[in-house]
Amino acid sequence: MPEILKSSEIRSMVPTKKRTKFAFLRRKVLSSIDTLTFGTNVHLGNVGLLGKQLRPSKNRNFREEHMNTLHEGNRMDRRDFFVKGAALAGAVILPSLAARADPAGSTVQLAQAGGGASARAGAAVTVKSVDRLVGTAISYAYAVKAGPWIFLNGHEAYDFEHGLAPEVEGPPGHRLSGRPPLRREADYILQRMRRILKEFGADLGNAVRVDQYYTMGPAVSAYHLARFAEFGQFIPPSTSIIMERCFTARTNTHTSLLAVVPGPGVTVEGIRLPNQPISASGYFPAMVVNDLVFVAGNMALKDGELPPHVKIPETRRWGGQTGFRRQVHTVIKERLEPSLKAAGSALEHSLKAQAYIRGVDNFPDFMDVWSQYFREIPCAVTLVPAKDYASSEGMIEINLIALKGGSTRRKEVVRVDIPGLATYGPCVRAGDLVFASGLMAVGRDGSVPGAANAAAFDGLSLAGRAQGAMLLDYAEAVCKAVGVTSRNIVRAQYFMTDMKDFAGVAAAWSDRFGKQPHPFAAVQVPGPLPPSGATVVSDFWVYAG
Repeated sequence: MPEILKSSEIRSMVPTKKRTKFAFLRRKVLSSIDTLTFGTNVHLGNVGLLGKQLRPSKNRNFREEHMNTLHEGNRMDRRDFFVKGAALAGAVILPSLAARADPAGSTVQLAQAGGGASARAGAAVTVKSVDRLVGTAISYAYAVKAGPWIFLNGHEAYDFEHGLAPEVEGPPGHRLSGRPPLRREADYILQRMRRILKEFGADLGNAVRVDQYYTMGPAVSAYHLARFAEFGQFIPPSTSIIMERCFTARTNTHTSLLAVVPGPGVTVEGIRLPNQPISASGYFPAMVVNDLVFVAGNMALKDGELPPHVKIPETRRWGGQTGFRRQVHTVIKERLEPSLKAAGSALEHSLKAQAYIRGVDNFPDFMDVWSQYFREIPCAVTLVPAKDYASSEGMIEINLIALKGGSTRRKEVVRVDIPGLATYGPCVRAGDLVFASGLMAVGRDGSVPGAANAAAFDGLSLAGRAQGAMLLDYAEAVCKAVGVTSRNIVRAQYFMTDMKDFAGVAAAWSDRFGKQPHPFAAVQVPGPLPPSGATVVSDFWVYAG
């Protein structure tokens, strides 16, 4: 039998810090499910369902704006309310942003609105952003709270307003003084995340998924030390990949996190697999939040090495499945399936997967093997080039989101008018959650916009701007298909083959949405991408509440 740890047990494993002192979390997740009636003009911040009301920052350079969005007689089951806000590792569609806030904690309350005649009132959200990222014109949403879900987007060890952080850089001329620089990076990221979560009424003990990208192996080791110090025995399902570079050229660790605000109707279970030792990095293989299952990134490894049935003998030149295909089969059959089963789910309940693949030449083989399992199972999928993994023998890592078996929410395929060459999978909806597959900027004629002039006008970041505009066209198509407005994106992941092209992507965002804060998370991946001239894979996640 799998080991299942309930919410209260999980949180008792997590240290909470106030300076150097430790204390256990006081909040407990209640499993009772009842019905809440919202009255006319009730501000969500005053509803006990979400915990204490958020207080605006005293920073006079930023402002807080509230919009009452709840209508009389609008009844929502608490379980339904908390579950249907979930969306991961990419973008969630939410209402347009009316104001901005700073890293110190200013907040903006926003309306959640659906499009079309059938639109109904939804949960307010709170966006934390910096108006001018490191003095640029980019408005960056580094944290978003949507219903009970908190998205921390693309955090690295720099100050959002001023750039390089002295506590990370070390004393001038003495960078190696004190803790190792890579550990200082990790401490900075996780301690800031803890502060932000506390402003939302949560803590690291409420995290349900964390995605990390690094530039080198030593950065992983340093981060794991910091992660144990901050998370204690509780570490949520995790994905860790070596990439070409982070968003900034000076940082070595990039982290995005998803957490849930504790409250009535929210149940969280950490899943341990039977007869499987705890990972050296300590994370749960799977976690269940009400009827959603989050499965960690999995490789075809056992005890840190490829098992004999997966390895190809060095003396063999051909015969049977290639090593890469064997690894994909192993991850799906021997890693993902057991994790889902232990969490009360199965492959047929899969909603969204991210596959990190060594070498774009392996993309066709991945899709060939993937389709053997998912040809009749609608599951959104994003394919991302990866530089390296925990093992030099590894060639694939896959994470997954699924519904529990018996969920009252129904999974359905959303018909979206996007060219087949622009994506590798379907768009899947489960209740208020819409999971789009990863997107590339490929037109209906198979061409990539701006490719002809990109090299000649690289100083204009023409490739990023032209491709970013097309990607936002596709994001709008997803939104339109589910009846919501596309001016509501709250997390957008960009996997760039050249980080210099991000300036163009940011410009495309500004062209489309003006000063709406951009909730991006961007890292540089190995290139080139399969479509000739393509420079970015984007991952958008949609909330259709």
